Amino acid sequence: MTEQQPIAQRLDRIRARIADPAFLQNKGLGNEVGIHVFCYDPAEEAAVQRQIAALQADETLPCRIVECDLYEAFLTLLAQKRVLDAAPGLEEKRGSAYLLQQLQKIAAPQALLDASGILPARPGDVIFLTGVGKVHPFMRAHKMLDSIQPLCPDTPIVLFYPGVFNGQSLSLFGQLDDGNYYRAFNLL
Repeated sequence: MTEQQPIAQRLDRIRARIADPAFLQNKGLGNEVGIHVFCYDPAEEAAVQRQIAALQADETLPCRIVECDLYEAFLTLLAQKRVLDAAPGLEEKRGSAYLLQQLQKIAAPQALLDASGILPARPGDVIFLTGVGKVHPFMRAHKMLDSIQPLCPDTPIVLFYPGVFNGQSLSLFGQLDDGNYYRAFNLL
């Protein structure tokens, strides 16, 4: 599903990559936006989460890691809109397809970003977008990337993606088409 290198070795390489001054200044991308994707096998979710926590706690990094767990932002948004507790009853009354449609309307990318509290980004921040697998099917990763990029043009963004990115399209879990996204780069 992802690179042949073991996940532990790939995770170890993240620290050096995000500490690189060229990465932090979005240089070397040919004036492209600083959006990067770290793909991994969904079975490795726990190892990825441990590495993210370790990077956030690493005070020697020349940047501040700001994590946006999209699923947690989704739950926060639903609680703010007072629909979290009503969702099961709505599903029972109107059906799963109707509930999905309504929740997708609520979970617009800008609304999720607002609920996450990660914006505005400060100089020296690196944004980690996580929780993509958990928030499926309510939000699509390529739509989130389209929405966050203009809000953080100078901030490096890393999407932790349980699936495959071939440089042109995203495939969640290596099985579900998550849409085309041409502006991102593989992190490693």
